[in-house]
Parts: sequence; structure tokens; C-alpha cells
Amino acid sequence: MEFLVLIIVLIILGFLLEKIINKLLGVEMKKISETSGKNVDRWGRGIILVIFLCTLPFVITKDTNVMKWDWILYLILLLGFQSILEWKYLKNSKQYVTTLILLMLSVIIMYNIEYFLQLFGWSSLLNR
Repeated sequence: MEFLVLIIVLIILGFLLEKIINKLLGVEMKKISETSGKNVDRWGRGIILVIFLCTLPFVITKDTNVMKWDWILYLILLLGFQSILEWKYLKNSKQYVTTLILLMLSVIIMYNIEYFLQLFGWSSLLNR
């Protein structure tokens, strides 16, 4: 139950951060799927997801530190790929800046996830 709450809190936090950053930077959200980069976006995200899912069984058997770095690598690949596509296909938009800021914040949060779990009293999730 605690794990589900953690996931929901992180999703809500990410959504709110994206809205706040877009408001501060004056970015109007556009979709890559409405440009000529639609197929590149689909294939790239699919390949990144398949690679992540293929490495997941090997990472789960390791300690939490290895799993943490696997998630960090996945976030870097996924959000980095997204920001490159936004920069390339959404020419008159600074939406890629928002994605890069979210990437940096996500990596910082994932790197310090043990601290945040202890801060909220959810350190029992680390022992599972």
C-alpha cells in the first residue's frame, strides 16, 4: 500500500511540476505526434521501453542501488530522447527546456530516493 501511495505522489508531483515550469517559462504544450516526428517518437519510445523491460529481470535480483541506477538510466534515456525530439520537431517552442528541467529534477529525486523514503517514514519499502 505504501508503494502505491509513493508512486501516486511522484506522478502528481511530476504533473504539478510540469505545469508550474510551463507557466513560469510561458511554454504552450504541443505534441510531437502532430508533427512529422510521430513515427520516430513511437519507435524510439518503444525501443527504449523494450530495452528497459529486458534488463528489468536482471536488475530486480540485484540490490536496491543497482535498481535505482537502472531507473535513473531509463529516465535519462526517455526524457533525453523526448527533449531532443521536442527541440527538433517543435521549432518555435521551448518545450524541450521544460523536459530537461524535469529530467534533472527526476534524476535528483531518484538518486536521493532513500533519503525521501526515510524522511516520510517509509523506509520499510527499502527492505522489501
